[in-house]
Amino acid sequence: MARRSPARLLAPLALVGFVVALLLIINGAGSDDGSPKTSGPGSSKATATATPTRKEKARKRRKRYTVKAGDTPSGIAERTGVPLATILELNPDLDDQTLTVGDKIKLRR
Repeated sequence: MARRSPARLLAPLALVGFVVALLLIINGAGSDDGSPKTSGPGSSKATATATPTRKEKARKRRKRYTVKAGDTPSGIAERTGVPLATILELNPDLDDQTLTVGDKIKLRR
């Protein structure tokens, strides 16, 4: 009888080990309930706040949008965070078929 290669036995074990490691990584390797971890009472660790980023602030203040290639009114609304109804109300002559690159669209009053 021919002698079997040790790789034939080790391959399934390696596969099981890989799957377990992958599951641990996906699940966060423990009981992470999403709460910030502290090292005890009165800990001075900083926690993340929900303040808007610079890009979000700039997006909120923008009064006009310059049309780029491939833009649609609904895409512009999604990108800028301005409701489509508002964009259509402020730009009554806006037609997605006649949008041209470089057109200026009002986003705010």
